[in-house]
Amino acid sequence: MTRSLKKGPYLDQRLLKKISGKKPAEAGVVKTWARACQISPEMVGFTFGVHNGRQHLEVLVTEEMVGHRLGEFSPTRKFVRHGGKMQKEQEQKAKEAEIAAAQAAKAPVAAAGAKAAAPAGKK
Repeated sequence: MTRSLKKGPYLDQRLLKKISGKKPAEAGVVKTWARACQISPEMVGFTFGVHNGRQHLEVLVTEEMVGHRLGEFSPTRKFVRHGGKMQKEQEQKAKEAEIAAAQAAKAPVAAAGAKAAAPAGKK
């Protein structure tokens, strides 16, 4: 559910005070815990250190981010891939197939180069 138009967007006043009157280049990283704060056009170009529960992740605000929340760009959970032993086996087979394909593609090129060089040397 969206916030009502009567209330307006949620902007953390302390955060706006930190960036007011400063240029993005001189401000450095602005640390914040206000993940729910909506990104406004005044924030474009600034780098925010958005807290994810453990550390501050740097988020460089661009024009496309206006209207979104700061917390959307600082994930709180670390994704560890799906699958277990079977997944590892499948990835290993795919890697071996890729290496074999690269070697097979490389071998004809080297053989063709050797054949082309051999007749020129027999004159």
